[in-house]
Amino acid sequence: MRKTPIRRRAAITAAVGMASIAVFAGAAGASGDTTEPPSTEAAGTEAAGTEAAGTEAAGTEPAGTEAIPELTFPDDLDLDLTFVQGVIGDEFYISMECGVQDAAADIGGITVDVQGPDSFDATLQNPILDSVIASGPDAILVAPNDVEASAGPLQRAQDEGIQVVLVDTVVNDESIGVSRIASDNFGGGVAAADALAELIGEEGEVMVINVKPGISTTDLRQQGFEEQIATYPDIEYIGVEFSQNEPATAAEIVTATLAAHPDLAGIFATNLFSAQGTATGLLQAGKQGEVPIVGFDAGPAQVEQLQAGDVQALVMQKPYDIGYQGVQQAVLAVLGEEVTPEIQTDFVVATADNMEDPEISQYFYKASCDE
Repeated sequence: MRKTPIRRRAAITAAVGMASIAVFAGAAGASGDTTEPPSTEAAGTEAAGTEAAGTEAAGTEPAGTEAIPELTFPDDLDLDLTFVQGVIGDEFYISMECGVQDAAADIGGITVDVQGPDSFDATLQNPILDSVIASGPDAILVAPNDVEASAGPLQRAQDEGIQVVLVDTVVNDESIGVSRIASDNFGGGVAAADALAELIGEEGEVMVINVKPGISTTDLRQQGFEEQIATYPDIEYIGVEFSQNEPATAAEIVTATLAAHPDLAGIFATNLFSAQGTATGLLQAGKQGEVPIVGFDAGPAQVEQLQAGDVQALVMQKPYDIGYQGVQQAVLAVLGEEVTPEIQTDFVVATADNMEDPEISQYFYKASCDE
């Protein structure tokens, strides 16, 4: 029997200005078009009764906690697993891949293939999925590019007996995916709103720069932000613009918005590329450091921007943990054991004041698993 180690992470409270933002650990919604805040209780939050067929689950904790559970697996596995990233080259998915590779090595007997589209686009990702399905792996970990358009190939994979685990993003069809593992994206949006409100003294015009509609994770971040920012009576929310995951487009949006709203007080950028482009746009407009940015994700470029004062706060996910637990759940599913249907990972907020703290910096995303 081979046991995967417990990888515990301490819950962190990060200070933004004079306010403290606690680490959130709630449940993300199962689809990108949910209209209510997600429930804080996910079904199936405990993996119980997994001792059959020589597989034990030890030290498991409810979904939403900060620990990766210790699980025991047979030492004679011979499995093929494919990880289909949301987009290739994104440090978020690279960090997730590091978790996938480490879990496969810790468990043993797992061959991992990693693929992904050049941009976050279901028309590019679906042909990759079709090819992966044709190769017949035992399991697929996938970050679907669209809540509707990605469902077809994933349903075909399940029909062919391939175990599908959804990581980071999901599809609306809740029958797809034996397990869904993601951050509490609604809660992340709430935290971003509170952080930005604190940074601007709870008054002024704010906006969101999002990726595009139909992505479950960023839809929820936007929703959480919008609902929470509405609780501040002296803040005017002027709306959302979509960058299509292109930093250059985000920079152009900032330029156009400042022309129409020269008193813009703050911006929430919902993902890595949106935050990169937002900072560039403010720099080009001569507003660097004058208009606070709260970003989501923490790639190397964003960390540099935080250190330089170009971005004032980063809401960081735990992609490594998502990838690691994705492999665990995939193997349990292949073995016919009970899986955890929904797992929510929490997040931390980094600022210039706390970014040197190892308890914060350990969550910065990687450009390579060799780092």
